[in-house]
Amino acid sequence: MAGYKAIYRTIRIFLFSNLNKQFLIFVFFLFLSGIFWLIMTLNETYEKEIKIPTQVVNIPKNAVLISAPIDTIRVTVRDKGWVILSYLYGQKQGMIQINFKSHDKGHGHGHVSSSDTKRLIEQKLETSTKIISVKPERFEFSYNNGEYKRVPVRWAGRIIPDQLYFISQVNYTPDSIDVYASRQKLDSINVIYTEPLNYANFRDSLIIDCNLSHMTDVKVVPDHVHIAFYTDVLTEETMESVPIQCVNLPAGKILRTFPAKVKVHFVAGATRIRTLRPEDFTVVADYNEISQEHSDKCHIYLRSAPHGVSRATLETKQVDYLIEDE
Repeated sequence: MAGYKAIYRTIRIFLFSNLNKQFLIFVFFLFLSGIFWLIMTLNETYEKEIKIPTQVVNIPKNAVLISAPIDTIRVTVRDKGWVILSYLYGQKQGMIQINFKSHDKGHGHGHVSSSDTKRLIEQKLETSTKIISVKPERFEFSYNNGEYKRVPVRWAGRIIPDQLYFISQVNYTPDSIDVYASRQKLDSINVIYTEPLNYANFRDSLIIDCNLSHMTDVKVVPDHVHIAFYTDVLTEETMESVPIQCVNLPAGKILRTFPAKVKVHFVAGATRIRTLRPEDFTVVADYNEISQEHSDKCHIYLRSAPHGVSRATLETKQVDYLIEDE
């Protein structure tokens, strides 16, 4: 208890000493002059841009807004400083609600004229406030009657892994989205692309959350996707014992090639190589070409290679052959 009394006595002596009395009087008048300055400053007239949130209300259950929503109107106003301050920090103006039914013009379109927009804004402002400009001046919206189409998602842009790597797999979550638009636009949309991506020289798997790109007056749900790019190490490999098949062979004929199987050189990811089999490659000899050339050797062609394989080539492009009757 004695300690508290000693502290109180020390503070009392400090505050009411001659020097500190003068300092406190100075601070009081400084504070008072600051208040007068603030009152005079806020009583001046200013111009300032304020933002008023907007929302379309009373939307029928069977209608879906497909235009990009205008959720904010920017208004330049002129008024006393204290009124401007209340707009900027007090959100005094509230939200402008656009009545769908009142402004629906039919045929999937609605708009609020510049005069109606100004009238709606004035209802949210003080009577002393003068509106200098409104952006946008005209509020428009488009809608359809719930018609939609489900389409796949594809990435767009520049995705280039490190030199010794390649993209082995791309996963989308979700892999397709719902598109709402007019009937004419829905018929022309078969895929939705992401906004342009730009990633290069990466080795590990790349995981991206990105927005979707779409035309005006088209709504996509959801409007963003989760994309995972999985990488693998490029490896040169040879597949042995790939069988040679004959195409365009007439009935009653047999084509025998020597050798009957060939090697295919290719590049693929290490993970993909482990799953490949000789039958995944298609190597053919064309009987029509053989019958026309009458050569001792026939050409063979790599007609197809499995997914994930690149730069596939045959070790040899000509082989001996024999045509027999069955």
